[in-house]
Amino acid sequence: MKHLPFIVLAACVVSDITVSADADDRLVLVGASYGNNVLAICESDGKVLWKHNTAGPQKGHAGHHDVHLLPSGNILFHDSWTKTQELTLGKKVVWEYDSATMNGNEGKKVDVHAFDRLDNGETVIVESRVGRIIHVDKDGKLVKEVPLGEGDRKKTRLMRILDNGHYLACAEKPGVVTEYDAKGNVVWEYEIGTKVFGAIRLKNGNTLICSGSGNSVVEVTPEKKVVWEISETVPGSKITLGWMTALQELPNGNIVAGNCHAGEENPQIFEITKDKKVVWEFDEWDLVGNGLACWQILDAQQSAMVRKQLAALEK
Repeated sequence: MKHLPFIVLAACVVSDITVSADADDRLVLVGASYGNNVLAICESDGKVLWKHNTAGPQKGHAGHHDVHLLPSGNILFHDSWTKTQELTLGKKVVWEYDSATMNGNEGKKVDVHAFDRLDNGETVIVESRVGRIIHVDKDGKLVKEVPLGEGDRKKTRLMRILDNGHYLACAEKPGVVTEYDAKGNVVWEYEIGTKVFGAIRLKNGNTLICSGSGNSVVEVTPEKKVVWEISETVPGSKITLGWMTALQELPNGNIVAGNCHAGEENPQIFEITKDKKVVWEFDEWDLVGNGLACWQILDAQQSAMVRKQLAALEK
């Protein structure tokens, strides 16, 4: 594990726990499969604070392509290709939704690679192959359905909900990142031509894309001009880019990128500045192996909440 020395900005006290509230005092939530099949929460240096073994792959394929820490401290993840679950840190399943059987999917081919929880309590699930984004309530009732268009756009990977309420979804074939409005109309898209996995909308309005099999991270403007890119390797480092997956923009403007299937010699996650300097690496091969596609960097407030809940569980 490599990272810059901590620069303390502030501190907050939660219950009996003092938590440094600086930018580098992060926890890392990871969801790995391809044999390791684990959810875990780690310190930035890789120390495991919490671990939960999951069902993992079905028919030789991975089962974890998205994960979210909820405001409650619970974790939203999927234990199989079709079953989305909410799990407490006490390891109790308090909510689940099975896309294989619910709301018209009985007998259909479906798999899930992305989901999220809205502030109103609805869970948004992207049902690949079926080709729709659905909103369901706490009882699993269908609230809203958004079509993903025709053809291979129905076969998705990650999706993120934008500030304007639109959906930014990645489809491996034809290798396109598409922004859909609330009714499923395409309002913007960028064809990268590889088995694209993840994309986010940056604070500057550009779109940052992890190209999956393209072994690259690419930033494009609304006009589709490439303005920043790393490809194959990270300049000035020994990092080789594998199957590039998830992305996160930090408050300091740095980018965190997922480097899946890159082998034991490379970190599974790394933080990079816009001038392409690597400032932090998550390299925990024994924990996550070669199958860490999904993760989330927790900020100081989230980390403090998690530490408080874990401390309470130990009492």
